[in-house]
Amino acid sequence: MSSLTQACLWLDQSPAEPHWPPLTQSARCDVAVIGGGYTGLWTAYYLKRMAPKLDVAVLEAETCGYGASGRNGGWLIGGLANQDAHLLRLDGERREQARRRLFGIVDEVAEILARERIDCDFAHGGVLYAAARYPEQEAMGRNWLRELRRAGHGEADFRWLDHKEAQEQLGARDVRGGVFSPHCAVIQPARLVQGLARAAARLGVRIHERSPVRRLAPGVAGLDGCELRADVIVPALEGAAGQFSRLARCLLPVQSLLLATEPLSSAQWDEIGLADRQAFGDLSRLVTYGQRSADGRLVFGARGGYRLGGRERWNFDLGSDEFAWRERLLRQLLPALGATEVEYRWGGTLGVARAFMPYALYDRRAGMAMAGGYGGEGVGASNLMGRTLAELILERDGDLTSMPWVMSEGRLERVRRWAPEPVPWLGYHLVRSAYALEERLCAGGSAPAWARRSAGKLAAALESLLA
Repeated sequence: MSSLTQACLWLDQSPAEPHWPPLTQSARCDVAVIGGGYTGLWTAYYLKRMAPKLDVAVLEAETCGYGASGRNGGWLIGGLANQDAHLLRLDGERREQARRRLFGIVDEVAEILARERIDCDFAHGGVLYAAARYPEQEAMGRNWLRELRRAGHGEADFRWLDHKEAQEQLGARDVRGGVFSPHCAVIQPARLVQGLARAAARLGVRIHERSPVRRLAPGVAGLDGCELRADVIVPALEGAAGQFSRLARCLLPVQSLLLATEPLSSAQWDEIGLADRQAFGDLSRLVTYGQRSADGRLVFGARGGYRLGGRERWNFDLGSDEFAWRERLLRQLLPALGATEVEYRWGGTLGVARAFMPYALYDRRAGMAMAGGYGGEGVGASNLMGRTLAELILERDGDLTSMPWVMSEGRLERVRRWAPEPVPWLGYHLVRSAYALEERLCAGGSAPAWARRSAGKLAAALESLLA
């Protein structure tokens, strides 16, 4: 058993043993997908569903789900990061059409899970963003709800829960209310990606694991000692995209870290709640996320780090303060945990698009299609983008390919890139320091109101600069 398997709950429950042989001889196909995670596998799956005779191959450097797809918090959200920036530019039926596509993600995935008999502990209980731990979170939540209303979302999509309603869902510290949305499910991430790989293979997708791509050129994916030629190449790499110069700075590789407790007692769950296995987080800027796993554990994470040069990070010091402060935060949020042991600690790298707006494009001239920049919300978004890329590659005209997150000009050069180093590193750590200051002043309880307000305004102002 590898150290990663021991550290990551999801992979410990379903070890990612190699199922498919590496590519050792040069070959050709119609579409070559680079990356055996959600985006790559959904794209391959839908391509074969829509065009069974198409020759599709997937190249994965490790095993399917080794990256963020097998390590995430398991939130299957019906939506995209910063989706309202798109929706606000649309009117009438176009906006409603886009909303239906976004909110339909959960049902689409549920249908595929049933059709392909993929057991990934799927539970459609919605998501609660709780205003907890300190009063400023209530103001954040109510401001966010007003923004949601401006984007056209009604009570059926996002609604405010009062103290009693929120407390019934989540027994968190100092709950004042929260925003609830039904458009979210939770899953076991590794089981989803492994089941999806098997489903794609049954349709005829050729999957090659332990096949790292070293070079990208039009129509060619170069490996050690061989190459795969294709009419279309789909780099589905998310946080790992920066290893190729053509994709440099398209995405900002950011780390997120998680932990999982031992199974909790029935009495603890009675106090904590989450009876419907709804996803949960608080309304702080720390981007917290959690779920009640199918085997009764509390899984919890928070966004976390950026390395100079945009380097990926997959291995972590399990005894570091990075995990210690997340554990302190979790215990602060949910006092019912008491002395419950944390049994798993792990992390990974995700991708953030410029302006925090995920995108899809098909550059016909370059023979390349890509999507990503999910900002940590890729479990559901990758399904939508996989469908979209399949339709773009097959040149089908429909509402999916005309959605506002599809780059209409379809040119890789048009992707907004992040600034060269050290600007991203300096900006990220400046914003992170502002978040830490706000958290310290607001959660500490002793800072004067003016100091807490000032810290919040500073954090919000600096956050906007990253866009």
